[in-house]
This record gives sequence, structure tokens and C-alpha cells, in this order.
Amino acid sequence: MKRSVLLVVNGDKHEMFIEPNLTLLGLLRENLNLKGAKEACGIGACGACTVIMDGKPVNACIVLAVEAEGKEIETIEGLAEGNDLHPLQRSFVDHHSFQCGFCTPGTIMTAKAFLNRNPKPSRGCQGNVNSHTLMTTIFQGVNKRGVADHE
Repeated sequence: MKRSVLLVVNGDKHEMFIEPNLTLLGLLRENLNLKGAKEACGIGACGACTVIMDGKPVNACIVLAVEAEGKEIETIEGLAEGNDLHPLQRSFVDHHSFQCGFCTPGTIMTAKAFLNRNPKPSRGCQGNVNSHTLMTTIFQGVNKRGVADHE
């Protein structure tokens, strides 16, 4: 039986009727056409589906959409303002911090939540797994963004 939920996604309110077993990832991708978060593992282990919920990174593939009712959800699509990349996205581009791009949205959202809590990082990132050898450039992109925000 469908249930009514009210979500705030990227600052916009959405009220809809959904199945109680629909994941937040399914709602974002299928109901709202926000395709940045992706399912890779489906068990919350890889981070490709990471979004920010009430300021904390969550794996949208294992969060039920009904659990997100009344919460603030931020996705990769909500970072840029118009045609201007968010500074963290720009830093990832400037430091070549991605290859194929599949996991990049989840990594950026994890980094954004991390920098919101720790604006002057030295090292520290967890929750995202990728098959590339880019962790050094990812750290550079995150760390440069944290430093630049406070210069």
C-alpha cells in the first residue's frame, strides 16, 4: 500500500505517494530523475550512491525513502549553481580526481559532508570504494578545497 511522504531534495519540496519498500536511491533516480547517485553494490558498501541527509552522508541504496521523510536531502545535482560548478566539484576537475566518473558523485558528496564537519582537513576519508588508483588525487582535490575555503 502506497504511503504519502514529503521530502526536501536540493531545497525543493516533493510530496508523493510511494511504496514503503522503495529506497531513497530509487526515489531519487526514478521518481525525481536525479541520476547522479548510482547503485553499484546495492548493500551500502561502495559509496557510489552517497547523498547528504540532514548534513550526514548516507548510502541511498540502503535507506528507505520513507525514512527520509521530513529530512533535507542534498544530491550532486544540487551542488552547482546554474552553470557554475561548486568549488569542490571544480577542485576535483582541477586535480583530475576521477577517471570514469561512475563513483565521482558519491565521492564528492562524502567529501562535502566531511568538509562541512572538518573545514581544515589533514587527512581523512572513508566510505567510498573505487577501482581506480586515484586516492592521492582525490585527497588533493578535497584538501585543496578545504584550505581554499579558509584562505
